Amino acid sequence: MDGKIFVERETYEKEDKTYFSYFIKGKVRGKDVKATVVPHDVGGYAVLDIVFGEAMEAELVLKPYEIKDEKTKKTVKGNTYAVRSVDENGEIYECPVKPFRSSDKTILNMLLG
Repeated sequence: MDGKIFVERETYEKEDKTYFSYFIKGKVRGKDVKATVVPHDVGGYAVLDIVFGEAMEAELVLKPYEIKDEKTKKTVKGNTYAVRSVDENGEIYECPVKPFRSSDKTILNMLLG
């Protein structure tokens, strides 16, 4: 592995329709873990379909941020996330994603730590 982290997708059935779920798998302390990620809004699922194309995985991109609270003078640091793919012509496709639940955020931080 070259240090890249990949978001994978798999299908599931709900009310006779097929959908994709998106997740990152890894190991933390020898235990298999899975963090579910979702787009920032419902329309993002169509964007994720474009980013993934025919593939079942795409690269996770970390975008660090830093916000300084003027009142408290404290700086908050963290990452936002996106899923990215590049087609055969070098065109970049990207969709912002976020951890689905608090536990997914915790697992993601452990995997990235």
